[in-house]
Amino acid sequence: MSPTYQTVAKHAEMLVDGEWVDADTRRDVIHPYDGEVVGSVPVATPEQVEQAIEAADRAAEETTLSAYERYELLYHAAERLEEEAEEMAQLMTAEQGKPITEARGEVDRAVQTLKLSGEEAKRMFGEHVPMDAQRGYDRTHAFAQREPLGVVAGITPFNFPLNLMVHKVGPALAAGNAFVGKPAINTPLVSVKLFEHLDEAAQEVGAPDGLVNLLTGRGSTIGDIILESDAVEAISFTGSTRVGKYLANNSGMKELTLELGGNDPTIVWEDADLDDAAQQVIGGACSNGGQVCNSVERVLVHETVEDEFVDALVEHARSLKVGDPFDEETDIAALIHDDQAEKVQRIYEETVEAGATVEYGGDSDGRVFEPTVLSGVTPEMPAANEEVFGPLVPVIPVSDFDGAIDEANNTEYGLEAGLFTQDIDRAKQAADRIDAGGVNVNTVSGFRTDHMPYGGFKDSGKGKEGIKYAVEHFSRTKLVGFHAGKNA
Repeated sequence: MSPTYQTVAKHAEMLVDGEWVDADTRRDVIHPYDGEVVGSVPVATPEQVEQAIEAADRAAEETTLSAYERYELLYHAAERLEEEAEEMAQLMTAEQGKPITEARGEVDRAVQTLKLSGEEAKRMFGEHVPMDAQRGYDRTHAFAQREPLGVVAGITPFNFPLNLMVHKVGPALAAGNAFVGKPAINTPLVSVKLFEHLDEAAQEVGAPDGLVNLLTGRGSTIGDIILESDAVEAISFTGSTRVGKYLANNSGMKELTLELGGNDPTIVWEDADLDDAAQQVIGGACSNGGQVCNSVERVLVHETVEDEFVDALVEHARSLKVGDPFDEETDIAALIHDDQAEKVQRIYEETVEAGATVEYGGDSDGRVFEPTVLSGVTPEMPAANEEVFGPLVPVIPVSDFDGAIDEANNTEYGLEAGLFTQDIDRAKQAADRIDAGGVNVNTVSGFRTDHMPYGGFKDSGKGKEGIKYAVEHFSRTKLVGFHAGKNA
């Protein structure tokens, strides 16, 4: 264990109603690469979950924070996070296992997401509604205004443990809500640190206790109580489609934002810059070990350039370094847990057995799976029709553009898609015909900025993240009309 690694160990607590609290049961947080204990967190009891929700409900009623004060809260938290960026990156790599260079990038994005959320707090504008637009009505003064929902709950996965939590708590607070957060059980420590900053900033602006709460522990315990609580008005969840459907089927009248799975295609056409496309595809498929919802999962390549493109993929895959995530040169480290590593191994072996050719990679050492390029993949093979969540790059040859579009849509998912081409008409076709929440021309499906609308179709979810869009979802519209009084 390196000296740097030892400095991030943390005995964490939960934030409930303005107090940092423990629980009778605790759970260790394990570094995926070497299995060492990073720290530990409490396992919340049902009583603590209910206490956090009740505190948030009370705070939502009591808060008088102005838009500017909500901006200050989020901006001050962002400044604290920025001051401790390296410590946060080290902590993230320790608990999640992503390369330290990627962890630093996520921290930087989280800082920007908090600041963008703060700015959006000042932009909750309404609009004038002209009553005389309908026949028979006069120019009665009326306007629509935005109001917070009340209590928003955010549930996040392991793969982007900091920025995805910020994408939930930032817009929720910006809209004037109280918040209850629940991070993934195997990557909770960066959320604890984030909420320390939010708690301090909330105190500085005079927010009531309970405006921000953080619960750690079992998703089944915490999630079911959140679902059953009448006080929770909205849930924002990022995770598996299976759990997302469970939430959708049991959430009643709650507002839901569901960012779920993907089997995202990237099309590479014969007129593309093949080397540039190959570099981006490898990056998009292998970033965070492929553990990204909008990762490149399927590469659809025009058959006339398949061999040339595969050669370029191999060259770029070979340049990636696999190893210790704290090594500054590492590009790929360990997958998050044994089950995920076993799933990637199974999909790889079944795809090869079905006839795919291994052009590069295929070796694994426990949770470490090297970048792997597979050619001759057909749509029915596991690497093409399952969400892998690992660094596999299956290449599927296609003969015409209509077939490429059809194959891109040949999935129950619809998160993001990419297309490399120099033909504007072909790009327009893809934009109109690919059934996904985002279509990215001359880049991969994995493209995302933190202020853009982000969210999928079909089994990839419902609703949109992206600060402006999340703030809208975490608020409601009220129509206010001023009609003539009796003495007018």
